Amino acid sequence: MAEIRIGTCSWADEALSKHWYPPGVKAGERLAYYAQHFDTVEVDSTYYRLPEESMVRRWAERTPDDFVMHVKAFGLMTRHPVKLQALPPDLRDEAPTDEKGRVDRPSREFRGKVFRLFLEALEPLRSTGKLGGILFQFPSYVVYKDRSLDYLHWAREQLGGDDMLVEFRHVSWLDDEHRADTLRFLEELGAAHVVVDAPRIDGAKNLVPTVVAVTSPTAYVRFHGRNADTWNKRGGSAAERFDYLYSDEELHEWVGPLRELAEESEQAYAFFNNNATSPDGRGGRMAQAAANAKALQQLLQAEKVPVSAKT
Repeated sequence: MAEIRIGTCSWADEALSKHWYPPGVKAGERLAYYAQHFDTVEVDSTYYRLPEESMVRRWAERTPDDFVMHVKAFGLMTRHPVKLQALPPDLRDEAPTDEKGRVDRPSREFRGKVFRLFLEALEPLRSTGKLGGILFQFPSYVVYKDRSLDYLHWAREQLGGDDMLVEFRHVSWLDDEHRADTLRFLEELGAAHVVVDAPRIDGAKNLVPTVVAVTSPTAYVRFHGRNADTWNKRGGSAAERFDYLYSDEELHEWVGPLRELAEESEQAYAFFNNNATSPDGRGGRMAQAAANAKALQQLLQAEKVPVSAKT
């Protein structure tokens, strides 16, 4: 069985920064502190802006040798529109923009340049053995169809030897009609199916069912919380959407599935994306993601499921 590694999506969101790190821990010291408590993290800031190699080198320098960082793909890599300012200055002149001034629907050639810049910047992690996978979280308007499959093929080719982790946000990929084909396709690509825990909302097209399956040597689970009231709230923030503290009973539901995933994979990861705060019972607040990550570690230990856990 693979040993399950558990962490959070980001180490520097507002909930963690204000309510998890001890007073006096400076911004530049947070990753090193985080690495004392968890041995893996998902980097989500790279979705908003292309990483710079100097910044990635600092990540590598501030973490132990056995630390693993999974990196979320930049928005254009997953067919999201992005702000023009998110691109390096030398790419902005050739970037096609929509009526809102966002970069949208660029050519494959242009996207290829973005992929190369993104991947080159990750070399400090790659060369030190700390790079996990590249997380491709596709928007809900990317549906199951030939054009989408073709894009996934192309994106997989751009990554070379780096691992591809794929999370869908439209139900068509994992509904009864397409589920088997989607999982088979990912397996043929050598890409990991990202298992999600999210709200259960009848009729919501932008929520995929929880499908416990492994399509590559890597098992990967993302806990988004189950806040059905805020998931599709018009104008709601990310903190509102992912505002959810899992109960012990809800985490216990995952003992069996995580055991199954660990048995079928070579490496297994679980990340909490519920990046808001809840009362801590002592008059203060606690960061939900970190609290749930630690609770799941302890639960798996008690149930004799192999889990990597720091004290």
